[in-house]
Amino acid sequence: GNMTREITVAAAQLGPIQRTDSRESAVARMVHLLREASRNGVELVVFPELALTTFFPRWFVENISEADRWYETEMPSSVTQPIFDVARELKIGFCLGYAELTAPDAKGIRHRFNTQILVDREGKIVGKYHKVHIPGHEHHEPDRPFQHAERYYFEPGPEGFDVWNAFGGRFGMMICNDRRWPESYRLMGLKGVEMILCGYNTPIHYVPDPSQDILQGFHNSLVMQSGAYQNGTWVIGVAKAGVEEGVELLGQSCIVAPSGQIVAQALTTDDELVIARCDLDWCK
Repeated sequence: GNMTREITVAAAQLGPIQRTDSRESAVARMVHLLREASRNGVELVVFPELALTTFFPRWFVENISEADRWYETEMPSSVTQPIFDVARELKIGFCLGYAELTAPDAKGIRHRFNTQILVDREGKIVGKYHKVHIPGHEHHEPDRPFQHAERYYFEPGPEGFDVWNAFGGRFGMMICNDRRWPESYRLMGLKGVEMILCGYNTPIHYVPDPSQDILQGFHNSLVMQSGAYQNGTWVIGVAKAGVEEGVELLGQSCIVAPSGQIVAQALTTDDELVIARCDLDWCK
């Protein structure tokens, strides 16, 4: 028989998560989106970068341990377990971005990563990725209207870019700023990637050069469309959107085909599913 390798995917955009919003409330919103996705025949749901908390690198703390509450020390935890349970019940895979604080390594060092995991339809973690291209700054810049201190809060992932066999195809992950660099796509492209899952939190106001603000949406689609086309891969871009703690975030979550075409795009800056049926054989 002519077995088609089609998978129905949802970019599960999230509206803002405020500082006072609990993880439980974020999890409840994601579980709601999982159930809605299941009703629409979705097999894989992709959530944004740092989907469990507000985008905390916008604040600087003198002692980094004051920020420990924003990081996950286990996955799943008792709080995030419902996402895994509901996904397994619905036989739906998912991809989730979060801040990770590791257990001490051989030298007693705990590492802080901007992390994304890929979970199969049985609720098993099949891939883990640590963000490589960390943007922003690592020292306090008090003159800014908001900080972008990711280099203070996260170290670059040491493993680089990998591709995993899952959902009948070759899947890769990248996070936010990674999408702006051709090497991110290329390294996965050379490993035969067929779908790249990318969560992001992109402020519309670019502090170093305000003339770029008008280009944020253009650059967002430009890089994902060109990366998809040049490497013959699907790209799923999914945002945390809306006004979060007074900072306006770009939405425009979208699904990009290997042809470089956007086949589906978010219409709101709130919780929203962007769904497309993706033929992995199109990558060839």
